[in-house]
Amino acid sequence: MKSAARLTAVAEQRSDALEDVDYRLALTAEDKDEIYRLRYRAYLREGAILPSASERVTDEYDDLPNSFVFGVYVRGELYSSIRISVLNSQWRKSLSSDMFADLLHPELDRGKVIIDPTRFVADHEKARSFPALPYVTVRLGYVACAHFNADIGLANVRPEHRAFYKKVFLQEPWGEPRLYAGLTKPVGLVAAHYPSIRDRVFQRFPFMRSSAFERRMLFDRPSPDAFTDSFRIHPVAHAG
Repeated sequence: MKSAARLTAVAEQRSDALEDVDYRLALTAEDKDEIYRLRYRAYLREGAILPSASERVTDEYDDLPNSFVFGVYVRGELYSSIRISVLNSQWRKSLSSDMFADLLHPELDRGKVIIDPTRFVADHEKARSFPALPYVTVRLGYVACAHFNADIGLANVRPEHRAFYKKVFLQEPWGEPRLYAGLTKPVGLVAAHYPSIRDRVFQRFPFMRSSAFERRMLFDRPSPDAFTDSFRIHPVAHAG
């Protein structure tokens, strides 16, 4: 990974970073399969998984009602993907919540809303031509934090990436790295109290902001369900 300082400079210089970007929620079997194959290539390249005959990476969390799997498309091509899981006292299931139940479930018991972005992967060759891609991709976590009026924003990362998230996104380490089934390298949590760091992040990276319209387009379900009903008591109280 490039140094945080260099990536920060890239992001600050690219006020047009979102101009050619399209966020697409993976709803069709074809879109999901393309993302699962991208995950496989990305994880295999970095040595995080062993080769498999399926050449795809998916898990039990991809189709949960509180999970949103996005593809990030640049000029119509899939460049990266991330999964956003939204947790509250009623909806507790996510990769990080299961891995770090001892850390996260007490927060949920206190009524906290937690945004858990996982499965952040990028096409290596495409990413080289678009240095702002990491920022554009993790931005979806910030959009989700604003939409669901979150208390805590997480990132599930390998130990060598902790310094990047602390320097750039003001997230602090939570607990020691742990090994998730299917991965060959441990990952750990970093986290931040979203209302406390929101304005500082937006000041440094204005394109992390989102409109109410964009948030609804990305995270409103096509029809009401038990998951969306559980968030009616958490109205968005700020612009972000």
